[in-house]
Amino acid sequence: MPSALNIAQTGLEAQQTRMAVIANNLANVGTTGFKKGRASFEDLLYETVSQPGGSTTESTELPSGLMLGSGVKTVSTEKIFTQGSLIRTDSSLDAAIQGRGFFQILLPDGSTAYTRDGSFSLNSNGQMVTSSGYELTPSITIPSETISITIGNDGTVSILSAGSTASSQIGNIQLADFINTQGLQPMGQNLLKETIASGSPQTSTPGLNGLGTLNQGSLETSNVNVVEELVTMIETQRAYEMNAKAIQTVDEMLQFVAQQL
Repeated sequence: MPSALNIAQTGLEAQQTRMAVIANNLANVGTTGFKKGRASFEDLLYETVSQPGGSTTESTELPSGLMLGSGVKTVSTEKIFTQGSLIRTDSSLDAAIQGRGFFQILLPDGSTAYTRDGSFSLNSNGQMVTSSGYELTPSITIPSETISITIGNDGTVSILSAGSTASSQIGNIQLADFINTQGLQPMGQNLLKETIASGSPQTSTPGLNGLGTLNQGSLETSNVNVVEELVTMIETQRAYEMNAKAIQTVDEMLQFVAQQL
């Protein structure tokens, strides 16, 4: 038979996990393109003492039965990919995605990661890179004589060079999307990577095939709602205290038994 102490312990562990997710959300409230997390739980196996529908006599049966649960466990910590607010930066290399999609980032090992963080800079070769120096793919290289850069809503990158009166197109930013975005695995550094659960990336031009459009000179803020997180944190604290109280109560009951019997 499941012990009340063990059941309450699973409750404490579950609420600790939930609090860790909330703390991470609040810590990243100012992180560009960050998507908040949410802990999901499910109840553990039940011990069936009497089966629902079991016969009590030849003509009667149990309407509900007797089943004792054994607690709770954390199933997943999933990301919520709702749109964050856009803020103006007026930097010509910044680009925010309005809608679905991810920028594709080339990692040093040759694999591709994905991000909603469009705060790009130039490296020593004139390539557009992330704040960590990882290259945007397909690669966009800005010539040294460039005096202005324009990123269109469809990802078209054009420049105006010194001594020229007409702009020239130098590349296109492509976005990727996934059937199950919650299946993407966070890597840190505002990057996500493909998994079996996410499915394969589907790349296309921004604005086509359900993908969002780009907004130059803007960045997407975190989608964390501070008030909502604080309310959830209080709820988590109360749930933790109730599970701790259950352990204390069971301990007092056992002490009573030991002293009186």
